[in-house]
Amino acid sequence: MMAEGRMIRVEDREKIRRAYFIEQKSLRQIARELHVSRKTIAKALASAEADVYTLKAPRPAPILDPYKERIDALLAANEKLPRKQRYTGHLICQELAKAGYQGSEPTVRRYIAQRRREQRRPQVYIPLEFDPATDAQADWGEALVEIAGEPTTVQIFYMRLCYSRKLFMMAFPAQTQEAFCEGHVRAFHYFGGVPHRITYDNLKAAVRKLLEGHERQEQVAFIALRSHYLFESFFCTPGQAAQKGGVEHAVGFGRRNFLVPIPQVASFAELNALLLARCQEDDARQIAGQPLTIGAAWALEQPLLRPLPAQDYPCYVSKPVALTPYSQVAFDGNRYSVPADQVEAKLLVRGYPFRVDILHGDDVIASHPRCYGKDQDIYDPLHYLPLLEQRPGAFQHAKPLRRWRASWPPVYERLLARLQTEEDGLRTFVRILKLHQEYPAPLIEQAVTQALAYGCPHLDGVQLCLRQLMAPAPPIAALDLSAHPQLSIASESPDVRCYDQLLVAGR
Repeated sequence: MMAEGRMIRVEDREKIRRAYFIEQKSLRQIARELHVSRKTIAKALASAEADVYTLKAPRPAPILDPYKERIDALLAANEKLPRKQRYTGHLICQELAKAGYQGSEPTVRRYIAQRRREQRRPQVYIPLEFDPATDAQADWGEALVEIAGEPTTVQIFYMRLCYSRKLFMMAFPAQTQEAFCEGHVRAFHYFGGVPHRITYDNLKAAVRKLLEGHERQEQVAFIALRSHYLFESFFCTPGQAAQKGGVEHAVGFGRRNFLVPIPQVASFAELNALLLARCQEDDARQIAGQPLTIGAAWALEQPLLRPLPAQDYPCYVSKPVALTPYSQVAFDGNRYSVPADQVEAKLLVRGYPFRVDILHGDDVIASHPRCYGKDQDIYDPLHYLPLLEQRPGAFQHAKPLRRWRASWPPVYERLLARLQTEEDGLRTFVRILKLHQEYPAPLIEQAVTQALAYGCPHLDGVQLCLRQLMAPAPPIAALDLSAHPQLSIASESPDVRCYDQLLVAGR
């Protein structure tokens, strides 16, 4: 049975049309059997296509209707408010409640969504086409990975050549100025040259302050980077990310295709090697509507890129620092150790994306992996060995040594226990630890093991074993007697009884 007064479903139209045109039934019979009016039958016979539903008048909403004008006023006021301080659906519902509204919040949200759809103009764009090597686009993205077993949110720098669509990705712990520069340097090496112009959003690493119109106050480090590689820059109109739609698409494409499933890596170095390999594999892809694969298009584009300068741009931030009483310097909210025998009142810190260097003049006197936590102490225990040699009594409570001791080889504990039974044994142990300044740790572990086995657990014994491990004695070759066959014949054992006569004569 078909309901009257509603749109005719396309299935019902088919039944009516088959009954009339195929089964040759009369209109009266069809109306009687299918329980429809003759007007409905006429509509079905006129067209097999389904009706398009149009709402002729708004549905009545007796609870919300008195407040629609107020909602419209708040939506209009939103257009003049800062983007991040506008009325949300929840806040609008609270405003209506103050005026007496007793309906539900979802009803208000549906009306707001309807009004926004009605007011929104369709976005249309101009199709763009780029010449080889002329343009690239750069942006940041965010992704979740697992590093050393820990879920970690990483910041990914993207750069995409507009002609070939060749993509570069590199992960960093944070969107710092030095990471932004490092991403450019690595991308230029990956592309084999520098594009003539790069388009950006108004990134903080590039733009210090937005001025009136298209004017911007750029970051000093970004200006120096651009000057070093001699590319031009273009910044999108605020809120118009579609002006760099290529890299916007690449951010999503890279996250979906290169980072799913979530990568499990041991370090940022391993993660970036993985991203680079997947970018290289992407060269085989042919984008819809393009005559060449990404790799083939890049082969045409690469010779037209600007050549790389002789030296890379130095990607670091630097600041003068003062030494603390604990032989440390502070940088970016953390403290890094300095060798106790090279302390100076005034030092310079250079912060790279993944390491921190400490300099006196032009000499790097310490280097640490960079820490992105806050209020952390980053120690190199070797930096404190000169002090411990002078003050061995502090050995048990020295924080840098306690941290190292938690992970050093068990054979070190055996050596320490042996030396502590001797006078000045702790000082000797510290001197053995100082060998780490000259030799790799696995070699020292072998040398300590050998020294204990030989029964010489002291500095000279460990040094002797190190020299033997580094320059082992050559094996003794077997004597070749092929030219002297008479010497190779085994002779009978001599009769030593003749010596007894000498003993008798001596008596």
